[in-house]
Amino acid sequence: KQWYQRRVRGINRGQQQDSLTSSQTHKPPQRERTALTSQLPTTQSDPQKEKEMSERVKILAGNAHPELAQEIAKYLGVALGKADVGKFSNGETSVMISESIRDMDVFIIQPTCNPNVNDNLMELLVMADAIKRASAKRITAVIPCFGYARQDKKDKSRAPITGKLVANLIETAGIDRVITMDLHASQIQGFFNIPVDNLYAEPLIVKYIRKSIPGEKVIVSPDAGGVKRAKLISDKLGAELAIIHKERRKAGEVSEMILVGDVRDKVALLVDDMADTCGTLATAAELLISKGASGVYALVTHGVLSGPAIDRINNSGLAELVITNSIPHAEKADKCPKLKTISISHMLAEAIRRTHHGESISSLFTDHK
Repeated sequence: KQWYQRRVRGINRGQQQDSLTSSQTHKPPQRERTALTSQLPTTQSDPQKEKEMSERVKILAGNAHPELAQEIAKYLGVALGKADVGKFSNGETSVMISESIRDMDVFIIQPTCNPNVNDNLMELLVMADAIKRASAKRITAVIPCFGYARQDKKDKSRAPITGKLVANLIETAGIDRVITMDLHASQIQGFFNIPVDNLYAEPLIVKYIRKSIPGEKVIVSPDAGGVKRAKLISDKLGAELAIIHKERRKAGEVSEMILVGDVRDKVALLVDDMADTCGTLATAAELLISKGASGVYALVTHGVLSGPAIDRINNSGLAELVITNSIPHAEKADKCPKLKTISISHMLAEAIRRTHHGESISSLFTDHK
């Protein structure tokens, strides 16, 4: 109603306006902004909120993934904060916040990922301590890839639960909230006594599949633990579901794979949360091709790509390995033409904006359908 009133007032003042089609005339502007959520910063629609955010929000980054931090800051329309993060000559982590952050809502962009998992984790903890002592109002750690997530249970005698230890360290450092993406196990949220927002790359993966992968598809889970993730994607695409049961001799080495489901004459899409040495993906691709799949793609949230991963991908039957930029991998992408990247910067930035303004995070996934 207000929109139509403003338009009538504009006509009465004799303002010239471009002619609108009948469909555009009856389309509420808010729907147009919702449709463009993935391309345009939501803050552009509210100058007052945009100004308040630039004054009260500070985005800081360590050395783990500065490119992602720059993309997030650009999306939000704020400048990346000034923080000098490095090492002393004896190897200890050095942090100096070079501007006032008193009473500000501070977000630290720092995946605890390879190649320097321990250094990245230590930088996050020391930065949090420095920010807390600088009188920040709230500290949120944005950890797109959560290190040590696979050590989430005591699966052998005398084994540690390092994921819980890392959660304790993060809380002790003074962090008030954690934003992460596709945890290896959702139960890791229970390791924390602070709020944890576990975002999902699934809407972005579904969008990529619809746009870039043609043909009749079947979604394949490479293990029993990923069935829920694969089922969500298959339901959204209206595709069939298949499961690969695998047995391991030891960590990183698969002894046997059994396919449950039909992939003949279909494009098989392997979906998982993490690709490390890529032994499972390479073996699964061979199995699917032997069962009659017309093509095999792998879509993974976190591309760890350690050890012989790049060689295995290049020599495998995979047409593409699609990963997000939760972990920096520019050098590896140059060595592997099959590697494709989906950016998660817009999703993380929107989660930061909504966290600051006290808005719903869960509706973020609806917006990205």
